[in-house]
Amino acid sequence: MTNMPNFPLAPPIKPMLAKPVSGVPANDSIAGGLVYEPKWDGFRCIVFRDGDHVELGSRNEKPLTRYFPELVAPLRANLPDRCVVDGEIIIVRDQRLDFEALQNRIHPATSRVNLLAEQTPASFVAFDLLALEDDLTGEPFRHRRVALEQALIAAQPPIYLTRVSHQQVEGQRWFDQFEGAGLDGIICKPLNLPYQPDKRTMLKVKHSRTADCVVAGWRPHKQSGPQGQMMLGSLMLGLFNDAGVLQSVGVAAAFTQQRRCELVNELSGYALADGDSHPWQEWRDPSAHEANRLPGGVSRWSAGKNLDWFPLRPELVVEVGYDAMEGNRFRHTAQFKRWRSDRLPESCTYEQLERPTTYSLADVLVSG
Repeated sequence: MTNMPNFPLAPPIKPMLAKPVSGVPANDSIAGGLVYEPKWDGFRCIVFRDGDHVELGSRNEKPLTRYFPELVAPLRANLPDRCVVDGEIIIVRDQRLDFEALQNRIHPATSRVNLLAEQTPASFVAFDLLALEDDLTGEPFRHRRVALEQALIAAQPPIYLTRVSHQQVEGQRWFDQFEGAGLDGIICKPLNLPYQPDKRTMLKVKHSRTADCVVAGWRPHKQSGPQGQMMLGSLMLGLFNDAGVLQSVGVAAAFTQQRRCELVNELSGYALADGDSHPWQEWRDPSAHEANRLPGGVSRWSAGKNLDWFPLRPELVVEVGYDAMEGNRFRHTAQFKRWRSDRLPESCTYEQLERPTTYSLADVLVSG
């Protein structure tokens, strides 16, 4: 019979979080000073180890161990015998972080998970030490960082120790350069900070950009308005590719309840008439979703969610804010900025998007 693990801290633990700031803060802007780290674009993961027992905990407190079996042996080989380490699971492809490949790893079939573990193996980047035999969460980060460096001094890939800098100018340089390797900003940690689960006590600086997009449809809100009327949930956005095809790039939201009600009426004038064609009408054929990410598709991320939508004549242009691209789509929900009546839909192409200068991830990752 296998002995039950005796982790230094009992899982699950909610990770400490960060609140957004608009620029890279000065090192002395917080009492005790700041340290700057790359913001890794992966799955947040707290690793619990007690001898041969290794458990990967996620941000939502559900275990990740079954989805990344290839990390268990390297973590046993590189982490102290009894410890709890906070970090990020990442996948590296072509010297860039690949978040889409990471998402594909969350699959219900064990056979599929094992296949992807061979084809797209993951790595783990450590950036905090919560326990080493004993609880360290009450210690300031400056002490936890020193202990983490000592614990991982001999770590080898695919286990890494995140880089840090005490210099604001270096943090700004990382913010500007590392995006080319797929990172999405920097984290600024107060050196006197104890570990506070589920509290936004760190700072994060993320990239922010705008794009003009075609509004090709809208999705209803899951809730009704004050008088039971339908409300808009999100605008469905498109950009034209080099072949002149309107591609779905994501949605824009962030409207007040009143505005959600008003937009339903305002957009009704752009509804398709019977018999009108639409660039995305192929979504009505379920087989079309097998090879393309199309509006109205159902995946393991959206199962059970109402994805009904209302197509519009692609004549409206909107300016939205976004932080990063994932392939040819916005990574996260875009933020509505303003209507652009001065722009023609056909001018909304991928060419307007700012592409970060390529930067090798090998220059960002370091072992112990």
